[in-house]
Amino acid sequence: MKAYEIQSNAGIDALTLVDRPEPKPTAGQVLIQVKATSLNYRDLLIAEGAYDAKQKYPVIPVCDGVGEVVTVGEGVTRVKIGDRVAGTFFQDWIYGSLTREKMKSALGSGNDGMLAEYAVLHQDDLVILPDYLSDIEGATLPCAGVTAWQALVTEGNIRAGDSVLLLGTGGVSIFALQFAKIHGARAIITSSSDDKLARARQLGADETINYKTTPDWEKQVYQLTNRIGVDHVVEVGGAGTLPKSLQAVRIGGRISLIGVLSGRGNQIDPSPILFKNLTVQGIEVGSREMFEAMNQAMQQHQIKPIIDRVFSFTEAREAYHYLKSAAHFGKVVISNDALYETLRERGLANATLT
Repeated sequence: MKAYEIQSNAGIDALTLVDRPEPKPTAGQVLIQVKATSLNYRDLLIAEGAYDAKQKYPVIPVCDGVGEVVTVGEGVTRVKIGDRVAGTFFQDWIYGSLTREKMKSALGSGNDGMLAEYAVLHQDDLVILPDYLSDIEGATLPCAGVTAWQALVTEGNIRAGDSVLLLGTGGVSIFALQFAKIHGARAIITSSSDDKLARARQLGADETINYKTTPDWEKQVYQLTNRIGVDHVVEVGGAGTLPKSLQAVRIGGRISLIGVLSGRGNQIDPSPILFKNLTVQGIEVGSREMFEAMNQAMQQHQIKPIIDRVFSFTEAREAYHYLKSAAHFGKVVISNDALYETLRERGLANATLT
């Protein structure tokens, strides 16, 4: 089979298309023909050697992927041949709390991921894709979707009338916008692009802030909430934005710390956490149980993932470069060549879909 490997920490150019033996499922395992994968900022960090200092090479990258079950091993009962399935981010996190051992089971870093023609996963680490979603749409769910769900719903206990601040218009933030709206929350979203902010309004954003023209955006958030602050911040920026998020959240509010898009290492003054009685929680994607709960809600509300562009399997490097450019709104997807050809014929390949 064809698969991509990251063979060193030399960046996107270390992504190499190779031939590997087609994997064979053993007892309890399933062979999946991968139809589509989607990229996350994590995938860039792994390619650039900035995710894990102990990263081993070569590794098949990308945690997000969906496909069709083509072979099942002995004892498989949860899925059957022909089912459309997605793999979970943490292969061993079915339910309960995250542990060190479960963290070792993440796809695309310590373990081979989904950027290949075929993948073998254990039946317990699969989720059936909702019928109303295409393979392209389903590929966006395992990381960004589940992360936003855990932040706002599982841990955040979002309720109607809550106010939520979303930073940027990448995959996690756009999923969080959609989840906030189905729960009746008020959503404030930031971006450096007025065009992206206009698109966010079309998805239901109540207030938008251009952080380039309004560098003190935390002050505007404060004013927009009647000088109270938001109930919840979905914080994907990291060290560069966290101090502002600490100012934008209300007393007793919550910050879900998810990403490091603005960098790491800056010293953070913890005083606002103490004096405002804040909850600041790191969010590491989620369990299979959370994934399945999210799918039920998405099906009930017919939520469609927002996809920016679709690239073919042979254009994987280009997809990485596009993600790195930060031009995207929502998710960037890589499809297998057959599916890509179908999209190309419909005029949907390698073009903005939203």
